[in-house]
Amino acid sequence: MPELTRAQEPFRFYTRLNLTELTGLKARDLTHLVELLREVPGSSIYHHTHRFLQQHQHLSPEPPNDFAYWVTGVLGEGVLGERLASIDIVQFSEIRRLREKIIEEIEVYLREEPSAQLRFAREGQEFHFMKSLSFFVPTAYAAYDLAEFAEVLKKITIDSIYFHIFEARLRLGKGMNDFSNWFSTSLGEKTLAADIARLDPYTQTLEDLRQRIIGLIESRVHTSHA
Repeated sequence: MPELTRAQEPFRFYTRLNLTELTGLKARDLTHLVELLREVPGSSIYHHTHRFLQQHQHLSPEPPNDFAYWVTGVLGEGVLGERLASIDIVQFSEIRRLREKIIEEIEVYLREEPSAQLRFAREGQEFHFMKSLSFFVPTAYAAYDLAEFAEVLKKITIDSIYFHIFEARLRLGKGMNDFSNWFSTSLGEKTLAADIARLDPYTQTLEDLRQRIIGLIESRVHTSHA
């Protein structure tokens, strides 16, 4: 019976603590929204496209991002709201590119519907830009092979899964979630890494995502022992 590959360096699990902070910036119309979208920090773009996931981690599928919600509910621009809501966040591995896509959709709409520039939010209904501040904290858990990894994955918190799947891939600019990266580079499990990377974390709860990943890993462990 072949043994599981054992990594020289273990996968160390981290968790996160999150704080939300006001930037002091607010927009009353689409033109001003675009101007501020260009200058706010990436942590603000991240907050407004992932806030619901952070606050309601047991619900799915994902709701519209904050920009889509405000454009539709406050400015009454439902068509633009649908376009912003339909942006496939999972396709973006960098905040910069996600920012550019949001700006592009708004600018295209303003060219198509010039009258949209004349719509203003009432006082108190402006779009207030906020930003997400995360602090990364090591846990007591580590894994050297797939079997150990699956067992740890059953124990860690949802916040830990969120960090390794969302924060690492998009906000930290790694381009790939931490799990897939370790499986590929440390264990040589490129197929498993690709299978996990293909999972859409935005259309299922984090608990469901945990179970899907555990299932893929345990299936691979079973195959290696067959």
